[in-house]
Amino acid sequence: MHLAAHFPGVNATTVWADPRSRSQIDFSSFVHLARTAERGKFDFFFLAEGLRLREHNGRIHDLDVVGRPESLTVLNALAAVTERLGLAATVNATFNEPYELARRLATLDHLSEGRAAWNVVTSSDAFTGENFRRGGYLDRADRYTRAAEFVATARELWDSWTPGGESRPFAHEGEQFTVSGEFTVPRSPQGHPVVIQAGDSSEGREFAASAADIIFTRHGTLEAGRDFYADVKARLAAYGRQPDDLKIMPGVTVVTGDTDAEAQEHAYEIRRQQVSPQNAILAAEQLWGRDLSAYDPDGPLPEIDPVLDSGLVKGRVVYGDPFAVVARWRAIAEAKGLSLRQTVIETTTRQSFIGSPQTVAAELTAFVDERAADGFILVPHLTPGGLDDFVDRVVPLLQESGAFRSEYSGSTLRSHLGLAEPVWKG
Repeated sequence: MHLAAHFPGVNATTVWADPRSRSQIDFSSFVHLARTAERGKFDFFFLAEGLRLREHNGRIHDLDVVGRPESLTVLNALAAVTERLGLAATVNATFNEPYELARRLATLDHLSEGRAAWNVVTSSDAFTGENFRRGGYLDRADRYTRAAEFVATARELWDSWTPGGESRPFAHEGEQFTVSGEFTVPRSPQGHPVVIQAGDSSEGREFAASAADIIFTRHGTLEAGRDFYADVKARLAAYGRQPDDLKIMPGVTVVTGDTDAEAQEHAYEIRRQQVSPQNAILAAEQLWGRDLSAYDPDGPLPEIDPVLDSGLVKGRVVYGDPFAVVARWRAIAEAKGLSLRQTVIETTTRQSFIGSPQTVAAELTAFVDERAADGFILVPHLTPGGLDDFVDRVVPLLQESGAFRSEYSGSTLRSHLGLAEPVWKG
């Protein structure tokens, strides 16, 4: 299996109240998690990105107060303090340009000697677009169109240098971009940076099948994972690709304990930390689109209907129909006799794998063996020590069983992933 580490930060998973939690700005935090991942022989280290601080009811959202550093800058620094670990940056294809971003990614690939990756994301909200000179945003229908041409253009630029080190002029003219000239960075040690795509929609799956090396996804059950895996792998043939050309790696959380029961107790306490009374109200306001500060988090769910597009929350992606989600919450709360806070805990913060190290190792292996995933991107709840327990207690079991490598066999990220170097198309 393949393993990667996601640096925790601006999301409901991270527990800032824990006394072991540290800064997500200090370089020492990045170094700690990256070196832990490399000690565990992980494939890569993964940084998310946010282009604007979210707002909630006219104020900066609590989980964004600490901010987010620019990911490529951090990874260039980490290249100097790691040796084999892949370094994956999330960079937005909506608010960047191919020539400049291709240079920055190629630079990281050289400085790290072939360990760079690009997680391609898109944006379709005007709130984020206000931070950029175009002052606007792309319609949702156009965001993958731009992203697909962006990736194709970047690959043309990387291929404008021959494997032998000769630079050739490039010219690209398309619906989204018209660029020409000469690229300033020679071909990197792994040919191209690895391309990651995050998305579960049909559009996202198709984009990944056509252009990505890894798809970062989410699915909570073995059955859902198998369905997703089969669907995405089946799309590859239309693009002349083989099943192993795209690695499927869901984001997962792991909680371990000496016994399964101890791990379950620990997981419940983590969920209570993640959903404080204040965070329960915030989560409900995001769904209802209303100010619910007068409600008791330990009382019943609001009986009022959600308000669509109220503007209460800005910068957050909304998943699903709020009316349908509220109906599901009410059904769960009634069936189990749950308060508002308990309902939020029940529906929004469940760890993926919980148990003793032996149980977790067996379940991870089963997901891969039964073709529900090719590996996992671990999202710990603590910054920066949230990966320590997994590397110390679960990874050795995976290595003993032969499910995971004991040593790196190559030096580039492509070699870790078992991906061939791209064929030069100059």
